[in-house]
Amino acid sequence: MNIPADLLYTKEHEWVRVEGDIIIIGITDYAQGELGDIVFVELPESGTEVKQMDVFGTIEAVKAVSEMFSPVTGTIDDVNGMIEEDAGVINSDPYGDGWMLKIKVSDSGELDGLLTAEQYNELIEE
Repeated sequence: MNIPADLLYTKEHEWVRVEGDIIIIGITDYAQGELGDIVFVELPESGTEVKQMDVFGTIEAVKAVSEMFSPVTGTIDDVNGMIEEDAGVINSDPYGDGWMLKIKVSDSGELDGLLTAEQYNELIEE
């Protein structure tokens, strides 16, 4: 199981990479493995406002459809068009080309509530 130490995580299995006041979001290696072959992703448009823990989209796999939750409040700055064309890239590269959104963070204090790699690993081992 790949859990990069330089990322933050949510209990809902999203990962977060902090780059100044922008965060990049995707789903974890664990989540893509549990879902199986991902066939479709529905994401919001750039400019959309999101609130922490609100649903920002859905991910559809052969096994199930799951909602994805925003780890922070902010404005969507960019959407990964590549995964809308080929959602399978999330399975092959969840922490790289499989990223989903970039969000301009409104309240950086919300990042303090996210999990470290060690805490996330403990969560999925339970």
